[in-house]
Amino acid sequence: MKNQITLALGLIICSTASVADLRSAVQNPISSLVSLPFKFTFDYGANNGDGTIMNINPVVPVTVGEWNLVNRALIPVGSVDGPITGPGNPSPSGAGSASGLGDINYSLYFSPVKYDRVIWGAGPSINMPTANDDQLGSGKWSAGITGVALTVPKWGSMGILGRQLWSFAGDSDRKDVNQTLIEPFLNYNLDNGWFLLTDIVMTANWEADSSNRWTIPLGGGVGRVFKVGNQAINSRLEAYYNAERPDGAPDYSINFTWQFLFPKK
Repeated sequence: MKNQITLALGLIICSTASVADLRSAVQNPISSLVSLPFKFTFDYGANNGDGTIMNINPVVPVTVGEWNLVNRALIPVGSVDGPITGPGNPSPSGAGSASGLGDINYSLYFSPVKYDRVIWGAGPSINMPTANDDQLGSGKWSAGITGVALTVPKWGSMGILGRQLWSFAGDSDRKDVNQTLIEPFLNYNLDNGWFLLTDIVMTANWEADSSNRWTIPLGGGVGRVFKVGNQAINSRLEAYYNAERPDGAPDYSINFTWQFLFPKK
């Protein structure tokens, strides 16, 4: 009986430690953790109606010598009632409802395996005009640079991710892409795999006039890393209010993320 209790306690401690390690890894956008997130964004309050977008964001890191090469894709699938702000510029004015695939983005981060207090990575980013409807994409090939830096104190993690894209080819009738993305994030860890977070995705469309250039949301949410059988899961629920937004953009959004985690064995 004593041995059984000792074994059970050992399994509980091991499981808790495993979840804590996974939580630390998942809060690092360029960790060596393979993952497959599905992020659902529900936009409300736009002049032309609501929108629902599912972003599929597979992350596949590969270690080569002293470097981690972190491959990140962003594959949006959406349904919108009217014109939206796309990856680089507003969709055509007067466009109606649409649903389907948006523009796919691919980013590659080069990050050193060994680091001191700051984890960092940087590399190229390319946006492909894969949208099946003008409403859902920019109509342009765009490329640029992306980078991230973060630190992992005992209580959680905090950092910032950035990206700049410029168009270089595509539909000549569509507006050029010149977009900056700035994404500060902070995670505060609680017990049993829970954590509080804020993950603010700010964008600036430099092709728009100054009054319609920035989208700046404010808000946050709660998440938890847990296991269903042997499958590790990260789930998040967030809400954001767009304190600064272009004309016609939604007032607020609710985000739900369900992320499958595949730690190395």
